[in-house]
Amino acid sequence: MSNEPNIPNPWSREAKSVWDAEAPAQATPGAASTQYPTAPAQATPGAASTQYPSAGTQYPSAGTQYPTPPGSHLTTTPRPTRAGGGKIAGLLLVALLAGAAGGGAAGYTVSQLGSPAPVTQTEVVQADPSNPDWTTVADSATRAVVAIQVVGSDGTGGQGSGVVIDAAGHIVTNNHVVASSSARSSISVVLGNVAYPATIVGTDPTTDLAVIKLNELPPDLEVMGFADLSSVQVGDPVMAIGNPLGLNDTVTTGIVSALNRPVTTRAISDTTSTQQGDLVVTAAIQTNAAINPGNSGGALVNTSGQLVGITSSIASLSSSSDSQSGNIGLGFAIGADQVQYVAEQLISQGYADHPQVGLSATDVSGSGQLGARVVRITQGSPAEQSGVQVGDLITAVDGVPVPSTESLVALVRAGRVGEPIELTLIRGGQTQTVTVTPVAAPR
Repeated sequence: MSNEPNIPNPWSREAKSVWDAEAPAQATPGAASTQYPTAPAQATPGAASTQYPSAGTQYPSAGTQYPTPPGSHLTTTPRPTRAGGGKIAGLLLVALLAGAAGGGAAGYTVSQLGSPAPVTQTEVVQADPSNPDWTTVADSATRAVVAIQVVGSDGTGGQGSGVVIDAAGHIVTNNHVVASSSARSSISVVLGNVAYPATIVGTDPTTDLAVIKLNELPPDLEVMGFADLSSVQVGDPVMAIGNPLGLNDTVTTGIVSALNRPVTTRAISDTTSTQQGDLVVTAAIQTNAAINPGNSGGALVNTSGQLVGITSSIASLSSSSDSQSGNIGLGFAIGADQVQYVAEQLISQGYADHPQVGLSATDVSGSGQLGARVVRITQGSPAEQSGVQVGDLITAVDGVPVPSTESLVALVRAGRVGEPIELTLIRGGQTQTVTVTPVAAPR
């Protein structure tokens, strides 16, 4: 165990990064920086800008129902209840997508609810996967995507999106969508042009995920299934569904632009941003499907209408530092595997455990092999037990390249406590692999 006091341990919640020994207060050139967008309290009617609607803005109806074209169809199966890359250029800012709302009351009216019918999970079967029928996907998947509005006692709050994931009415969203809520706040979700009250089940600032639950179930609740991320490839077509700028049931299409893209944003607590060292580092799915403020917590789905990821952040030009810009073709989503893992824990125990391996690392400088250079190992940690040594250059996690310490953090956090990962490292000029089994980080 080293005695270097100035090098943070990235695998604990007390220090969320493994950059150089002292992280600067401001972003450095070439590193992704994080800003939390501040939305104006009122939207300008008719303005084609990224302004937010007020809390009293009425949501549009779910819209025209799409017919099922010949050759593509929906199959409905019973859904059981749950037990319940490189860095972004310096000219880009990674911003969270939840919209702020202010002024006026929420204006929601909750309709009477009947006895819940059996909940189903709808899947789209494409006649020609190479030429997806997005009309059918939109008709299917939007039924499980909700608009979320949080309104405080003073009439201010925020808005975002969410995805229904089980028959009990649990909805997964981003933590920063609901982080501003309090005992005096109200949470409403719009599903099928009806607003329903909901309560928070659990939040996890470390991954920027949260779960809320419908207080009562609608009679026609439908849920979204999780995609198999091992089959997702760069170039695959995807659709983003959410509530951008208060326009619920909005869909956009694009492709998977990159996988395991390390993206860093600032962690949000119940009221304000946490300390400088508290960062959310995600091995994100990058997409060029248009996502904008208000898409936070919404769905990124494949051509079968299954959840590929939860849309959570966008990159914007640094010239927009004083205001939140819209889509520039660089959006990011938290992968479905991590979403499912965290959501199940929040539902079952109200909090989530996160994997740590017990080492600190730093970026390599100069030319040559990229990776994360190990500078400290915690005594008794999984890293020490597996034989990792100070000076090792980690170049991959489970075969996924590690070009930087940010990438190493993201890939380790994308794993699960107790599930082994394989580190590829260079020691003394020789490449070797070691198996490390992460343990839960201190809470």
